[in-house]
Amino acid sequence: MSHSNLYLTAFSTIVIKEIDRFTRIWLQTIIPPAISMALYFLIFGNLIGTRIGQMQGFTYVQFIAPGLIMMSIINNSYANVVSSFFGAKFQRHIEEMLVAPIPNIIILAGYIVGGIARGLLVGIVVTIVALFFTKLDIHSFAITIGVVVLSCILFSLGGFINAVFARKFDDISIIPTFILTPLIYLGGVFYSIDLLPDFWQNASKLNPILYIVNAFRYGIIGISDINIVSAFLIIILFIIILFSVCLYLLNTGKGIRS
Repeated sequence: MSHSNLYLTAFSTIVIKEIDRFTRIWLQTIIPPAISMALYFLIFGNLIGTRIGQMQGFTYVQFIAPGLIMMSIINNSYANVVSSFFGAKFQRHIEEMLVAPIPNIIILAGYIVGGIARGLLVGIVVTIVALFFTKLDIHSFAITIGVVVLSCILFSLGGFINAVFARKFDDISIIPTFILTPLIYLGGVFYSIDLLPDFWQNASKLNPILYIVNAFRYGIIGISDINIVSAFLIIILFIIILFSVCLYLLNTGKGIRS
């Protein structure tokens, strides 16, 4: 078997394993985000939203819908990789993968594609749920798909780093609980940063999720608090940084070969 065929087989095996893993337990991976989003739309969109009124020319539920969809995508792409790779570490079968004659970049790419698959599937399900509560006309398919894929890649890489350094199951929930969730809620999901004082507007621009949410909102309904080109450049920059860190961790075995 040639090297290219070997690498392709290894890559596809990891991807199939990852997809089979989260689809087999769909009651735990796919349904809960749909139920959570339905509650968000019901409470924040239909009940509170009627009191808030319009936001930048759109109903409140239309304004928050892209952010809520992206919140599910981020959480699930992150959760898929952090739980899967840590599980491989915990069950000690990651060593078999690392000693196999395949480059570490193939292993990393397989986990990333698994995260993308779950993020996309959950995103589709949550979008269907959103359509029961509001009307969404896609402003730009290219920007929408681009932001979704790049976001899945970014947070899959983040989940991978979390899994590498995790020592017990509790450790894989620390970053999502104390860092990821606050950044998401402060990332413009429920409000426009134009409503904030100048100091807090500038502080919000240090939050990378703000750029993701606004770029996705622009793709869906055509409005954004952030320049779209800048948003894409920042997302890509973070991907390059995290990808380099993940590859370094794999190559050196830090947090893995212990």
